[in-house]
Amino acid sequence: MAYDYDADLALFIGSGWKVGEGRDLFPVVDPARGEVIAEVPLASPADLDEALATADRMFGLWRTTAPEQRAAVLRKAAALLRERADTIGRTLTLEQGKPLAEAKGEVVSSAAFFDWCAEEATRIYGRVLPRPSGQRALVIKQPVGPVAAFSPWNFPLYLMAKKLGSALAVGCSVIAKPPEETPGCTGMLLRCLIDAGLPAGVVQLVHGVPDAVSRHLLGSEVIRKVSFTGSVPVGRHLMRLAADGLKRTTMELGGHAPVLVFDDCDLDKTLDMVVPQKFRNAGQVCVSPTRFYVQEGIYQRFIDGFAARTAGVQTGHGLDAETKMGPLANVRRPDAISALVADAEAKGARVMAGGKRGNAGFFFQPTLLADVPDSADIMNNEPFGPVAVAAPFTTLEDALTKANRLPYGLAAFAFTENMRQANLLGDGIESGMVGINTFAISASDAPFGGVKHSGFGSEGGLEGLDSYLAVKAIHMA
Repeated sequence: MAYDYDADLALFIGSGWKVGEGRDLFPVVDPARGEVIAEVPLASPADLDEALATADRMFGLWRTTAPEQRAAVLRKAAALLRERADTIGRTLTLEQGKPLAEAKGEVVSSAAFFDWCAEEATRIYGRVLPRPSGQRALVIKQPVGPVAAFSPWNFPLYLMAKKLGSALAVGCSVIAKPPEETPGCTGMLLRCLIDAGLPAGVVQLVHGVPDAVSRHLLGSEVIRKVSFTGSVPVGRHLMRLAADGLKRTTMELGGHAPVLVFDDCDLDKTLDMVVPQKFRNAGQVCVSPTRFYVQEGIYQRFIDGFAARTAGVQTGHGLDAETKMGPLANVRRPDAISALVADAEAKGARVMAGGKRGNAGFFFQPTLLADVPDSADIMNNEPFGPVAVAAPFTTLEDALTKANRLPYGLAAFAFTENMRQANLLGDGIESGMVGINTFAISASDAPFGGVKHSGFGSEGGLEGLDSYLAVKAIHMA
């Protein structure tokens, strides 16, 4: 298998692509091999100033572009993403590590989101309020302004596509700050938009030291909206920066998803669903099922079945056809996961499968820990890796208490065949999204977001579009 990397790495600022030209460089690493495969240029302060001026200017153009034209660009970009899925997916795998099938799936999901946003671009409706004859009162929605969009490395293509699709559909310009770890695939996303007819400068692509870039962009009056997907600490930091300029924010932050497994579920079917989902993208998913609370009557059968299936998850380079799980994203993650597993063992947890780091690259074995106490660090801090933790529960009330005990509330899941119980779970779980007998909680037409420390606001659905719109009331007499 050839692991050649040939993506063109550049910034897009103003009206064109910019490469090295004396700029600082950041190494791009293939996490499966631990090898540097390229270098991406980083934006200078002068680059960021140019990007801000361009975003301000191009907002005036794009906001007045007919919705049908904005929709046509998004629709064409979706078609180009599908045409280029093999190339983009391969680049994504080399940069991020996920298996090629998962990477191609991310490209296709990004295209589907653009298609949905294209349809909604022509449906940004307002309303007419009842008034006496001869008077009018209108409520209209307008684009909020230039947007700073920050996306993470775990789903670098799809999460940026969600921000760009919504913002472009309603008429906003965007300065996109993707992760430096995965610059090739996000650059290819922008190339699809430009090749689809997006005027140069409506979206710009900058890389750089995250804190320096965020302080520079959010310190400008040009930026009126911030969309961020990432960790809770960074989200808090960006909110503080945004507060000085009273900028609107959408924060999709971390989670620690509970999974409640009741004794009336179809156990084998449930296990066949949860194990692949747990180890998708090596567990580096903000809604990854992690805290498995299992009703005590089926607890031992559940962990035995989970362990047996976990042992069959093959790890390797994402471009290898037999690979089911790739590496962690960077050199720091295996040590962090090792520390969490060791802490859990010291506090009484049993390692039922895995538990060790791999021999090369940034790998960690698919892992199941049983009998994990609430005092273990991994029960309180999201591992963001290929580790499932399990503990028993007794009653529905006990399960809800365990599910809701943390300050996070992004996603939660439950498996039961009892409809009344399912209704109570849907009502009682403190989470922005709940999946009952399914993990399919991310859809273009549905809001995606959390509560409590997992953030606020939504991406996806009409709610996601609304976050890029300002409401104006017009009264005429």
